[in-house]
Amino acid sequence: MPHDDHAHSLLPSEPALRVKALETLLTRKGLIDPAALDTIIDTYAHKVGPRNGAAVVARAWTDPAFRDRLLSDGTSAVAEMGFTGRQGEHVTAVENTEDTHNMVVCTLCSCYPWSLLGIPPGWYKSDAYRARAVREPRGVLAEFGVTLPHSTKVRVWDSTAEIRYLVIPRRPNGTEGWSPEDLATLVTRDSMIGCGEARRP
Repeated sequence: MPHDDHAHSLLPSEPALRVKALETLLTRKGLIDPAALDTIIDTYAHKVGPRNGAAVVARAWTDPAFRDRLLSDGTSAVAEMGFTGRQGEHVTAVENTEDTHNMVVCTLCSCYPWSLLGIPPGWYKSDAYRARAVREPRGVLAEFGVTLPHSTKVRVWDSTAEIRYLVIPRRPNGTEGWSPEDLATLVTRDSMIGCGEARRP
């Protein structure tokens, strides 16, 4: 396929403008349908994404029976809440405790539970994260602002096409009596990958 340097030179350097220019070009050529694109964007902005995973974590924090089901069969437990679909078919939940901190990486590509966490962040797909998370997890965590006591074991889980992981972060102190909806606001995407902690109230 020939490379069109002229077309490249017409694209602006700013990422947002570049995306808009590409969308306009592809629409004019009849290669994409703007309505379909809007539907896809709306789906990932409002129907899938970190808010789904946060709802799962908040329920696990407040419902011991659900937490047990989530840890024993993550796929069925999240399906109870209606979260299934693309790259979320085989979910395994792991729980952070005082003794163990879990973090997730995909060393081969970027396998990730889209139905729970949305589109993977750029850093999750980067070669640096994929290599360093395994070799020096504490160093990577420190760069994300997570400093753990030396007594806390760090366990790294390698996500694959067969298994996607969801980290249940530790529930922050001072949240006794909070509703699941309020608790969900404390759960971040990074905390469900294990590269962050839940927000403090």
